[in-house]
Amino acid sequence: MPPATVTSDPVASQLDGARFESLLLEFLAYLEMERGLSRNTLNAYRTDLLQFGDYLEEKDLDALTLGPTGMAEYVADLTEGQGEAPRLAPATVHRKTAALRSFYKHLRREDLVVEDPTAGLATPRRSKKLPKVLNQAEVTRLLATPAGNSPHACRDRAILEVMYACGLRASEVIGLEMTDIDTFEGMLRARGKGSKERIVPLGRQAIHAIEGYLRSGRPELAKGRSEKALFLNFRGRALTRQGLYKIVQGHARSAGLEDRMSPHTLRHSFATHLLAGGCDLRAVQEMLGHADVATTQMYTHLSGQQLRSVYYAAHPRAQTS
Repeated sequence: MPPATVTSDPVASQLDGARFESLLLEFLAYLEMERGLSRNTLNAYRTDLLQFGDYLEEKDLDALTLGPTGMAEYVADLTEGQGEAPRLAPATVHRKTAALRSFYKHLRREDLVVEDPTAGLATPRRSKKLPKVLNQAEVTRLLATPAGNSPHACRDRAILEVMYACGLRASEVIGLEMTDIDTFEGMLRARGKGSKERIVPLGRQAIHAIEGYLRSGRPELAKGRSEKALFLNFRGRALTRQGLYKIVQGHARSAGLEDRMSPHTLRHSFATHLLAGGCDLRAVQEMLGHADVATTQMYTHLSGQQLRSVYYAAHPRAQTS
């Protein structure tokens, strides 16, 4: 007797797909309205969970009845790769797993599932990759590259000084508005992830660069337009993320630091140099806008490496013969 074949019901599959899409939309609305997550974060959640929805549809599974075994199989497919799909990096699997945990936590809170299939879920270990950091001489060399008094040089000088002085993310730099800068008090207001605001001190060099830009650079770039953004492009509009990246990379090339730079290198250098100089960890956490101090603690490891090299170079009995 031939084995029985299992055929999926296409109508039921379509209903399951529509239900999952509805659950996803409700979850994203919760993240936006109640947790205030940024548009980029919401898009990341949406992309990761839509991939999960495609998997459920392909396997004819229901998100509300999926058990721990089914969830483990999905994560295993992500980790090991399946068919033509390549295996994902551990950090990517962690991100997708975090999205699933948040999704099912929401479903539990809404009493839509009894059992959370992500509970006890094992994910691959992430390698601890330390960020790239410039030393103080390299930072000085980079900040000196915007030469002259042209509008673009004044703007670029102010951008680099502010990024290093305040440890801002790229999105926070382009999001700065004229009203966010107080050069008299020496303070800056940054809008971080989830639209959370924080106040960060401005150093003397950054204040000097901003004042020079406001006096000799921005008026020409604005071309008479009323634009609330602080940093403008050649069209007089707010600088974009891509525009900022090109500016930073261009000056990194001029300073011979292209291979050492990433979009957040000055932010990482800011934190590392503060901690190496004796700044309190909690203060650095506040200035970086980290929700968890554990995120800030990675910079203590970098500072420790610097201190170790200084110690071995300076202490008379540190070196063995």
